[in-house]
Amino acid sequence: MARIVMKFGGTSMAGMERIRNVAARVKHVVDQGNEVAVVVSAMAGETDRLVGFCKEASPLYDPAEYDVVVASGEQVTSGLLAMTLKAMGVNARSWLGWQMPIRTVETHAKARVESIDTGALVAAMQSGQVAVIPGFQGMMDDGRVSTLGRGGSDTSAVAVAAAVKADRCDIYTDVDGVYTTDPRIVARARKLDMVTYEEMLELASVGSKVLQTRSVALAMKEKVRVQVLSSFDDPTQDELPGTLIVGEEEIEDSSMERQLITGIAVDKNEAKVIVTRVPDKPGAVASIFSPLAEASINVDMIIQNDSKDNAETDVTFTVPRADLARSVDILEGRKGEIGFNRLITDAEVSKVSVVGVGMRSHAGVAAMMFKALADRGINIEAISTSEIKVSVLIDEDETELAVRVLHTAYGLDADVAA
Repeated sequence: MARIVMKFGGTSMAGMERIRNVAARVKHVVDQGNEVAVVVSAMAGETDRLVGFCKEASPLYDPAEYDVVVASGEQVTSGLLAMTLKAMGVNARSWLGWQMPIRTVETHAKARVESIDTGALVAAMQSGQVAVIPGFQGMMDDGRVSTLGRGGSDTSAVAVAAAVKADRCDIYTDVDGVYTTDPRIVARARKLDMVTYEEMLELASVGSKVLQTRSVALAMKEKVRVQVLSSFDDPTQDELPGTLIVGEEEIEDSSMERQLITGIAVDKNEAKVIVTRVPDKPGAVASIFSPLAEASINVDMIIQNDSKDNAETDVTFTVPRADLARSVDILEGRKGEIGFNRLITDAEVSKVSVVGVGMRSHAGVAAMMFKALADRGINIEAISTSEIKVSVLIDEDETELAVRVLHTAYGLDADVAA
């Protein structure tokens, strides 16, 4: 009927009972006549445990040896799932990253998929064999195992789906789809039937934890239809109740297409840095951000204040909260070169973003956001925008209030989930 890649995350693989549930779900899809490949994560918490061992062995561990250790978590779950499927009468085998192989480039611990050899894999799938593939791992040119960085199993699944020309990539997780916002914050959040690649990419990049950003970017590039599903629903249900991530052209004239805003995301992993009294001259801003880039610190929102008498200016930006101390240390070390007065930091902030393709054809989206927040006395500390996104930085204590206010302001509340 179809060629489907199924991906199961760490909570779905956390113990033999859940692995048996996954196997039952896979068997149901196979029994419908589909060709199936399964990509699995390590058991929940296992990668953290393995990373801990690496740090104990050596604080300055070799990234190549780190990959050898942390890749073992997915190797275990792929073997266990293949065993369980065989016990259920399903023809299955595991395919490790180096056996296919999944060829990767760049650096260990954060490699990127370059290509996947699919000849033998596709032949096995066409013969009715289920391919069980460990996510998160591949092989460098020198034959050594590599890993794709934390959360890389989503990327593995999309890459495999693109390589085998799958009809769909179903990603099973602990949520049953993509919602207008976090249902734990807004009880009346609605589950969305369809979301565009661009919207999902923006949502993932600004705090939505449903899919990894790299996986969405790859799906958009390769035009892989992705569906987000819950792994805890009835394995035998035939309806697909999740959220489809597709190209804008596939959505056509649906109600979602006419919706101004698709969703609201929150990211509490933000810290603000203000660099005061920076000389207002060419190259001054570059002297701030170049050393941060060299240290692989991702800078997000950036504001440069008006120059004071064309001599000095303040520069405000955000970095991941975990990188705040390192950022401060790097900038203090370059204080003489940059010529700033002092650094002011604030780690108790969060970023709230509204996302929607409807912004392209509707004016006033940002104004509505700013007014809704102002009416509730919520102060905006920084702003950034894209074609389909507006993000604001606010005090962390006001995060949930801001999300509820905006969810209502943009008409996303619903009495009954869609």
